Amino acid sequence: MFDSTTLEDKPSIQELHQLAMKTVGDDLIAQGYEFVAVNSELKKDPQFVCKKDNQLVFVVVKACIYPSNPKDYDSDLIEKIKDHASKYEAVVRFAGVGFARADHYDLPLVKSKPYAINYEGLQKI
Repeated sequence: MFDSTTLEDKPSIQELHQLAMKTVGDDLIAQGYEFVAVNSELKKDPQFVCKKDNQLVFVVVKACIYPSNPKDYDSDLIEKIKDHASKYEAVVRFAGVGFARADHYDLPLVKSKPYAINYEGLQKI
């Protein structure tokens, strides 16, 4: 299928990451989490350190574009985060956020077109 998308119209990795962070952050607020620390830099994990019911929670956020599965995570990274979290008696959660073009998932994601978000909440890992 032909699509005349320009390079400038495609969202950057940083823009997708920020949108994923907002999606997950809004969900954490709605669930009553208290933010202890937020790190929105790419490849700086965990992105959120939160508390809920006196439990410290490390949240790793990943943005991806369809057809990648937002539930897939880097197991080596998660193991490193789990090791770090154990020092603080924290649990680790994964938050994968998928993006696709709303009008047709197989077309490139562009800023000028509506998009769909695939986020099913925090994953226990």
